[in-house]
Amino acid sequence: MSSADSDPEDAITKEEIAGTAPAPADAEDAGVSLGTKRSAFTELMSPKTKVPKDEPKTLASTRGALTRSFKQRDGLGAYTHDPAAHPASRVIYYNDDFVAINDMYPKSTVHTLSLPRSPLSSLHPFKAFEDASFLASVQAETQKLKRLVAKELQRRYGKYSAKDRKREAVLNGEIEWEEGKELPKGRDWESELLVGVHAHPSMNDLHVHVLSPDMISECMRHRKHYNSFNTPFLVDVTEFPLAKDDPRRHPGRAGYVTSDLICWRCGKNFGNKFKQLKEHLSEEFEAWKKE
Repeated sequence: MSSADSDPEDAITKEEIAGTAPAPADAEDAGVSLGTKRSAFTELMSPKTKVPKDEPKTLASTRGALTRSFKQRDGLGAYTHDPAAHPASRVIYYNDDFVAINDMYPKSTVHTLSLPRSPLSSLHPFKAFEDASFLASVQAETQKLKRLVAKELQRRYGKYSAKDRKREAVLNGEIEWEEGKELPKGRDWESELLVGVHAHPSMNDLHVHVLSPDMISECMRHRKHYNSFNTPFLVDVTEFPLAKDDPRRHPGRAGYVTSDLICWRCGKNFGNKFKQLKEHLSEEFEAWKKE
């Protein structure tokens, strides 16, 4: 697929595919970043991991000489081709085999992508993941990004969470803690993440989504945005390889993105009432943070 023309199975809009949709106003500060905040991310660094240098703020949709050659459905190729050309607010880290970025149009408060730098990335993930070695490498790198996103959620929302109360008290110096002793583990944020590839990818380069489950974002504007992450349309990389008769191989036939809107947390059915779901999600977000 080579253009931004509408496809009924796409999980994003043609404006998002073309990079012309408005990005969040706070996109520069909202994503995951390495080398910041309580040194929680240092354990994920390795000699081969590189962190982009901070650059002056730019509009997320700005097209430079490089990105103009990666248009529309090929847009993600700009990051794997030259990750160092992008600001740290977009590229979280990169190495010889992968690039991790903050999604330009996040559908949750934290929404990242893992991009393999492999010739197999031009294939549909269902086909690419038939290669056992490639699948194993993607699964391992996805796990790395999951740990990173989980720590970011803990950093942002741990102060609200009942399960993280003791850990936060130690970090804030409110209770004494033996030097060198491991911090209380607290809430298992990693187990709550949404992770996987879309059964019908809208972009040509293979990419794995790793995001928080809250679905709170000004970019979450349509039923297909929501359902693409809250139905079997999102396929976890741990579930590959898929059986030949797996219904997720035919997402259009299954009708995932056009199905009823079901709250991810309480299970309430909102039918096709997207506005009501959005209002409800804001309430659920506050309750979720406090768990």
